[in-house]
Amino acid sequence: MYEFAVTPAVTQLRRPGVIITEVTPDSLGAELELAPNDRIIRVNGRNVRDYLDFRFQTAGETELTFKVKKPNGETLEIEFDRDEGEDFGLMFEQIVPRQCANECIFCFCKGNPADARPSLFVRDEDIRLSFLYGNYTTLSSITDDEMKRIIEQRLSPQYVSVHATDVKTRAYLLGGDESRADISGKLKTLLENDIEIHAQVVLCPTINDGAQLEKTLRDLAAHYPKVVSTAVVPVALTRYNTDDRLTRVTPEFCQRTIHEVEKLQREFRKTLGVTFAFLGDEIYVKAGMDVPSRRHYGNYPQIEDGVGMIRSFLSAFEKLLSRKAEPPALAGGGALTNRKMSVRTHSAAMVPQRFENLDFRPPANAGGSALFGTILTGEMFAQILAAQIEKYNRATGARLKVIAVPNTYFGGDVSVAGLLTAQDFLAVKGQIVGDFVIIPKSTIKSDEPIFLDGMSYDTLKQKFDVPIYDLDTPGLIKFLSAPVV
Repeated sequence: MYEFAVTPAVTQLRRPGVIITEVTPDSLGAELELAPNDRIIRVNGRNVRDYLDFRFQTAGETELTFKVKKPNGETLEIEFDRDEGEDFGLMFEQIVPRQCANECIFCFCKGNPADARPSLFVRDEDIRLSFLYGNYTTLSSITDDEMKRIIEQRLSPQYVSVHATDVKTRAYLLGGDESRADISGKLKTLLENDIEIHAQVVLCPTINDGAQLEKTLRDLAAHYPKVVSTAVVPVALTRYNTDDRLTRVTPEFCQRTIHEVEKLQREFRKTLGVTFAFLGDEIYVKAGMDVPSRRHYGNYPQIEDGVGMIRSFLSAFEKLLSRKAEPPALAGGGALTNRKMSVRTHSAAMVPQRFENLDFRPPANAGGSALFGTILTGEMFAQILAAQIEKYNRATGARLKVIAVPNTYFGGDVSVAGLLTAQDFLAVKGQIVGDFVIIPKSTIKSDEPIFLDGMSYDTLKQKFDVPIYDLDTPGLIKFLSAPVV
């Protein structure tokens, strides 16, 4: 989930219109004398609720009338013509998310420490954020107007947390009644109107596994290709989860789940031509089994749900090792940027610019040109990363050390890299060696240099004696490919 999309205050009274936050100089918006903090209330007589409405109502229109409210309360009507395809040069406020009305027994918000950032307790249930950023909704409390908006504005694909197609089981998981949990009619309406769906199952042992999981996957696969894919990810319990209805995921459970789902995957590949149902990487790691091949994942439709990330990394690293004598070819971003993959963030989404400049070259250590430093990652991924880094060390003479960082902030079963915090990194500070430290980019908030525990990136940097770089897979490939100086 893109957390920046749910950070605005959600208790404030919502005013009509959408607020302009930035106007590009010499743009059409500047010519119209629009300015930051102006609110566009209507376009051609139609109300504007957010920037999605603005995009939809202006798309393809060359004769336009804006109703604009200035910060001083003055209201203007601006009539103008624009060239076909001409950009307005406007940036808008982020969408204030619609809140979830469910009480899911496994909701990650219930596993947060009491002092976690307020935004981590925001439970969004918003079809706009689903379309824009790939955030999952349950559809259980989506209104008729929202359903109409999905269809009218073609907000496709939608990402839906199904969890179980058996209504009693789904109601139990969502903590509500069966009438709310039953979304069969809503799914039917969306599919009949050619809205694509990517489904998710948060797998909870003894509740929606086994026969229930098979039923869910078969029911969803019956709607392929409009239901494009289904991700099956294990429930993650922190030390703060005390609900006795939940059972922790064990290696034995993961092994059994892989065995059961592999049968369905083989069947789907024969009947549908695609794998369709994908297991989260964590299930393979906990089971002590290798992740499937690249072909298994197709165009990685659920990679941002932790499905195929490891295989994607391994493929990129294999190319790095095989082309280590050709650094310029990899300097542009590595294998991941060249492969066609499914990206959940829609082109209409407002994605903030990252704060870290990756246009750098790794520092050489005092004794020579080979890299000497430390890479921090989560316990789940550490062994896999360490094996690849060891190959890189042997091939290049580098001295890179991988450290598995325990998650002391959330505790429990949480072992993925993206949920590590600044205090987790500080806890292993004494194990750092070399001239630099690399941490996962995903540990830092999308639009602000801050960690899940509230510590800023700048503060963490000040507490370390060597430079820190926040890198994703393409960034790491670039780092390891660039000439040292």
